[in-house]
Amino acid sequence: MAYRLRQEAVNASRLLFPPHARTGKQQALPLPDGAAVARKLRNTPYAAEVERLADLVLAHRFPLLGAEIETGAEIDWRKDYLHGVKTKPAYFARMPYLDFARCGDHKVVWELNRHQHLVLLAQAWLLTGRAEYLGEICAGLRSWIEQNPYPMGINWASALEVALRALSWLWVDHLVGEQMPQDVRAKFHDRLYIHAIHLASNLSVYFAPNTHLLGEAVALHALGVFFGERAWSGDGAAIVEREAARQVRDDGAYFEQSAYYHVYALDMLLFHAALQPPPDAYRERLRRMARFLHAVAGPRREIPFIGDDDGGRFFHPYGRHARYARATLAACAAYGVGEDVTYDAEDLHPIASWWLGIVEGENRAQRKSELFPDSGFAVLTDGVTQCVVDAGPFGPFRAGHTHASKLSFTLCRGGEWLLADPGTYTYVADATLRNRFRGTAMHNTVRIDGLDQATPAGPFAWEQRPRTHVMAWNVNAVREEIEAECRYRGFRHVRRIVWEKPSQLLVTDEIEGPAGTHELEQFWHPGAYARALSGREFALGAGAVLALDGEAELSEGGEFGWRSPAFAVREPAPVIRRVRHTTLPARFEARITLSE
Repeated sequence: MAYRLRQEAVNASRLLFPPHARTGKQQALPLPDGAAVARKLRNTPYAAEVERLADLVLAHRFPLLGAEIETGAEIDWRKDYLHGVKTKPAYFARMPYLDFARCGDHKVVWELNRHQHLVLLAQAWLLTGRAEYLGEICAGLRSWIEQNPYPMGINWASALEVALRALSWLWVDHLVGEQMPQDVRAKFHDRLYIHAIHLASNLSVYFAPNTHLLGEAVALHALGVFFGERAWSGDGAAIVEREAARQVRDDGAYFEQSAYYHVYALDMLLFHAALQPPPDAYRERLRRMARFLHAVAGPRREIPFIGDDDGGRFFHPYGRHARYARATLAACAAYGVGEDVTYDAEDLHPIASWWLGIVEGENRAQRKSELFPDSGFAVLTDGVTQCVVDAGPFGPFRAGHTHASKLSFTLCRGGEWLLADPGTYTYVADATLRNRFRGTAMHNTVRIDGLDQATPAGPFAWEQRPRTHVMAWNVNAVREEIEAECRYRGFRHVRRIVWEKPSQLLVTDEIEGPAGTHELEQFWHPGAYARALSGREFALGAGAVLALDGEAELSEGGEFGWRSPAFAVREPAPVIRRVRHTTLPARFEARITLSE
């Protein structure tokens, strides 16, 4: 409370007496020369894609989250263009940004205001020399500064958003700052300094000590280096190193139990390491995070959307969201903490080339089945087939980015998803859909009496969380097995998955609980394809067949037949639902036959 009160007092004083920007010479960040990187990347598919995206930005058609947002000639920086809601320039600490009716979807507003599209324009200018890209950068900065006086409006309301925008501005200055008109650059530097002042006093030490605090500290350190402010750079670096040890489990998984946020955190920690050589313990954390990501990404090298997917990215938020893991793994390898990961040369270009100056290289690594005991994730794989099981706890604090998906699993074979996680879709735009997408029925597991495994308590909290435990883990050349339990609301659900390599998965569910008749629902969310062969057998993809020990229904759309391939995008998808009304204990059996 004392910390938060001091924050409020400082912020209130700045409302009355706005801070002044520092004048003087700034220091270059220790990053590769952008022009040299661009010369090496010209005539690559990556360069062509950057130019295509930059042309969309010139037309004010912004590829954000999973949508394309068209703003018109004049950008309103405080408007949610997806839902048509505009906010007023009120004092930032009074902005009710979680209130959709008053502010729209803050994620949509903030994603545009991260200004990562300005970095894209700077890269496009270096790759092509087209003057209109530089002109659009300058116009965007002028417009934003005019519409967002400090400390007013929604774009000052989140310290993480201030941090990510500041990092984008640092990149713009690094890549094209010397080509900008001096008056624009001077104004831009002044406002960047105000970003740093605001950030230093509003770190999410108690409000959101997760990726929020981590990203803010990474930015504070970088701003301290740029402005020669040792207090900022020192405090930022100390927090990043402390949070790396606290937020990353010993098995390498990010502690919020979200595969997507794992990528977020790994990118943040890796970028900080690129700016300042870290201690050995920090490097080891990076190495374990890369190993975990390589394991769960599997042969497709795609993120299984276990837990929340917020649609953003620390750097270069473009392309298919599930494939963001590829550039992160390649950057880990380029930095020297991903020796045993698979990547292609083209995976280096979105991140490693700009952060580390490396544009060439590739590697192929063996995949093996692994249990990550601290996070409770298990990976069963032979390099072609991959099953990722979520048998771990809910995340820390109020578990805001965890889904009620315990004992659920995803399954892919070769290049095709057989069973998938439907994703996230929204945080605040629709409370019903927020809870539905993170609820138990939207995952490949069992729901009891129509209840989730925990009770939603607002868009970023759960109450009455379950207890989970991995009971058995056995792996050999011909057979792999995991058995785990989830206890909640007086029920005990035990799931056992046995993989008789290479072609048979047997899934057994046993449910115990109070007396009386209960409704048990077993859900299966196929990938892109599903077809009923009978009431008990269903074709999935890649020639796989799911056989159940009772009648089930295949449908699409409705209540649970949906998929969100990216935040703010929702599309119909197949779902298989089996229902039993029975006393307990009860048992389900399912067999998945894989084509050889």
